[in-house]
Amino acid sequence: MPVKKLKEFLDQNRVKYVCIVHSQTFTAQEVAASAHVPGKAMAKVVIVDLDGQMAMAVLPANRKVVLQDLRELTGSDQARFASEEQFKARFPDCEIGAMPPFGNLYGMEVYAAESLADNEEIAFNAGSHTEVIKMRFADFEQLVRPMVVAFTT
Repeated sequence: MPVKKLKEFLDQNRVKYVCIVHSQTFTAQEVAASAHVPGKAMAKVVIVDLDGQMAMAVLPANRKVVLQDLRELTGSDQARFASEEQFKARFPDCEIGAMPPFGNLYGMEVYAAESLADNEEIAFNAGSHTEVIKMRFADFEQLVRPMVVAFTT
């Protein structure tokens, strides 16, 4: 079960969370609707390539990444969206497109959209297309230590 690694990490760190099982969905907006989570609180993961290094851009389901902003904020010369072929091997325990926003568990930097920090709680795919985890944003921030920046539209 893909969510096992993440749940073990959260449990080891004594973080309170809720698991929501829902019907199979593939877009962040569909997941939000199926799990009854507002789009602004549903965190989706977009894998980006910043000067040849894979990183996670974590943003609300109802927003889009502005690569130019991310490039400038990170001081990168090049920023582009990574292809599934480039990153799928880094997430052997996850279904593609359902990676949780815990780059620290996968050796990746994490850039979280400022607008996510406006939420008391966030929800996100837990490694599968049928399970979501909901937890306090403050706990996510403490565990992951993302760079919280503005890179969305």
